[in-house]
This record gives sequence, structure tokens and C-alpha cells, in this order.
Amino acid sequence: MNEVRTLAKQTIVYGFGTIIPRFLNYGILTFFYTNIFGKAEYGVVTEIYAWMVLLLVVLTYGMETGFFRFAQKKENYEKVYSTALISLLLTSSLFVILVNIFIGPVSAVLNYRNNHDYIRMFAAILAIDAFCAIPFARLRQENKAVIFSIIKIANVIITIAAVLFLLLLAPHIYEKSHGWFRTVYNPNYRVGYVFVANLIGSASTLIMLLPFIVKIKPIFDKAIWQRIIIYSFPLLIAGLSGSINDTLDKVIMRRMIGEETGLATVGEYGAGYKLAVLMALFIQMFRFAAEPFFFEKAKHENAKETYAFVMKYFVIVMLIIYLGINLYLSGIQFIIGKNFRDAIVVVPIVSMGYLLYGVYINHSIWYKLNDLTRFGIYITLVGAIITALINILLIPAYGYMASAWAHVASYGTMIIMSFIFAEKRYKIEYKMIKLVPYFIVAIGMVVFSQLYHYKNLVYELLINSVLIISFIAFAQGKDKILQVFFRKTDK
Repeated sequence: MNEVRTLAKQTIVYGFGTIIPRFLNYGILTFFYTNIFGKAEYGVVTEIYAWMVLLLVVLTYGMETGFFRFAQKKENYEKVYSTALISLLLTSSLFVILVNIFIGPVSAVLNYRNNHDYIRMFAAILAIDAFCAIPFARLRQENKAVIFSIIKIANVIITIAAVLFLLLLAPHIYEKSHGWFRTVYNPNYRVGYVFVANLIGSASTLIMLLPFIVKIKPIFDKAIWQRIIIYSFPLLIAGLSGSINDTLDKVIMRRMIGEETGLATVGEYGAGYKLAVLMALFIQMFRFAAEPFFFEKAKHENAKETYAFVMKYFVIVMLIIYLGINLYLSGIQFIIGKNFRDAIVVVPIVSMGYLLYGVYINHSIWYKLNDLTRFGIYITLVGAIITALINILLIPAYGYMASAWAHVASYGTMIIMSFIFAEKRYKIEYKMIKLVPYFIVAIGMVVFSQLYHYKNLVYELLINSVLIISFIAFAQGKDKILQVFFRKTDK
């Protein structure tokens, strides 16, 4: 329990660097975008950011996990860090150069032939974010969660400030200005300023990370690099397959539905999806703390017991968050504009998909610890195939509801495959069957809230709050969940 409590504290600290910035991002920017942009305009934002998520995996090519794996020995720490950093610097720079050289074909492939500027900024943002992955990984490795969080929060604040200036304040300045401002600002650029603001935010992050970059002695150890690449390449394929699960729906939806209404559908779905992504933020917060924690605990005799313990409390806490999102959806929906709210029907489904993904993240430590990362390829590749098939075959008939269910089907399959492969290679007694009642109770509560006709909003909040409290009481009676956050008092 003490180890779980330590991980919980680290997760909360990392939450300040992930949850708070993302809440600011979603709470302010999603609300702002869905109220000033039409569905098609917001569809552009949704689609291009989906491409960013997909390609960021390619540009980091598993280096973060590779760094954690090979930085365990203190004598190699600086060499591993410097080698990984130089590797990402070279590949990120090459990416920007190639995109700008072949800007025409790249823009055509992404269906933005008339917006080369979007794609140039898209490439620059990706390159900076990929390069910054290793300095951020170093902060995590050294347990500098506070510094990590401060930089992440600063990034979002700067981005939000840039967005509000460019899209809210600047148009008023433009109307009253008669000088130089009219030559540098175009009020009709609109969506383009979203990417300008993001580029400003990414560049600011790079500047803040410079103290952790310039102070190292630049060493590129070819032998270490080869070992990291051999270890990390399967993680690249696995990560790419995993990103396909997360982004394929938003990338192909326009192509499946048609250009005329496709971007508008992508925009509506993207807005509803953002509400479900609140679950993913908590998963990401946990992952930031868990990866170095799991690698560190691998040295101990009771590592497997610790992993099983973590899994149990992770599932329970995530189900409480799942209930919080879906039982208070009537209030959370105001984060997105009124014209986009038809898409909130996907929130219970997609958020459950992300919860299953979190279970997989927990379990997948078995192949990372044992240098069996090729199994990550097998598992996530099957998940990606399932995602692709469901989206391609069912979007024409069921629209974005097919995309929502694809997340559940894909991540559920990945969990099953992970357990099957681990059985003979690194078996851990997770006793998942004991967690089934939690899933049944939580899903039952959400279904009830969807079907029951509440008299008014106050009545709804009261009943749903009772449901959440009842779930916590159930978890406390069964597994003492409150001990994760509150130290038990000894008599």
C-alpha cells in the first residue's frame, strides 16, 4: 500500500503538468473554438491535430521508453541522454527540411493543397515537440515532477494567451488600426491562427527546456544508440498502431463520408470526443508517473505483487473518474458549443475505451521489462486492424458511433491478447475477475443515468452524486480504496 500511495502522489504531482494544462486547454480553447468556428472549420483543427498525434509517434520512435530502459545504470546515464537527444535533433530537423522541400505532395496527401502554410507550421510544431520528448523524459526519470508540471502549464498558458490575442483581441485592434498592424494581421486567416498559437507555445517550451539541454556534454555513442533503436523500434511500431486506434477515425472520416459534409462531421465528432478525452488525460497522468516507477520496482523481489496491487487500485480510481465524467455530462457538455452537442452520445463509449486502454498500459509492462517489445507490435497491430475495419466498414452506415465503438473493441482485444502472451513469459496474478463487479456496477450506473428521465438538473445532480458516493462506499468496503490517498491511522 505504501508503494501504491507513493505512485498515487507522483501521479497527482504529474497531474498538475497534464490534467490542469489540458483542462485549461479543453475548458477554454475547446469552448472558444466551438463557439467561434463552424463545424467544418473546427473539423480542420480536429483532423490536423489527429495527424500530429499519429506522426509524433513516428518522430519520437520509442526513444522515451528506450531512455528509461537504458538510463538505469548511473555510469551510462549522461551518454544515454545525450545520444537520444542528438538522435531526435537530427531526425526532427530532417523531417522539417523534407516537408518543406516536398510541401506540394505532402499537402496534397493531407488534403490541404491550398494551405501549405498550415502544413509548414504543422511540421515545425511536430519537430519541436518530438525533440522536447527526451528532456521531459529526463525530468520524469529524475523525479522532477514539479519542474515538469510548471513547464507544461506554462506551455498551455502561453498557447491560450496567443489564441485569445490572435482570434479575440487582434480583430478589434485591426478594425481600429490604420498602420503596420494591418500589414501583418489577416482577420480572415482564422483557423490558421490556431496553428500559429501552437507554434508559439511549442517554441516557448523548447526555450524553457534549454537549461536541461545545453548543460550536457554532447556525446553520441553509436553502440548505445544501436541498442536503444533495437529496443525501441518495436515500440515505434506498437506506438504507431496504438495511435491509429486513437486517430484513424478522425483522419479517414472526411474521406468516408465525403468532402461536402465530411469536415463538418469530423468537427462535431471531434468536439464530443474532446469530452471523452478527459478520461485519457487521467490515463496519461498515470503513465507519466508509472513508467519510471515500474522500471524501478522491477529490481525488487515483490515487483509482481506491486504491479498487481497497482492494477487493482488503478481500475477502481479510473472507474470513479469514468462515473464523474458521465454522470455529470449534463454540466460538462457546456465545454463545447451548442451546435456541437449532438456528439455527446459518444462520451460514455469512448471514455470506456480509454479506460480499457489504461488497463492495457498497466499490463503491457511485462514485455517492456523483459525486452520482448516485439509483442507490443503484435498486440497493437491487431488492435489497429480492428479499428480500421470497424471504421471503414461501419462509418458509412452508422457515422461516428461506429468510430466510438471501435475504441472499445480494439482496446478490449488488446487486453485479452496481452494476457494471453504474458501467460508463459511474465505471468502476474492480477485477479482481474475480482474487478468485474466494479465494471458492472459502474456501467450500470451510467446506463441508468442515460435512460432515466430526471425532473430537473438539480434532481439529476443529486441522484448522480448519490450514485458516485455509493460506488466509492462499495469500493471502500470491498478494497479500502481511500487508503490510497489517506494514510491509515494505527492504534
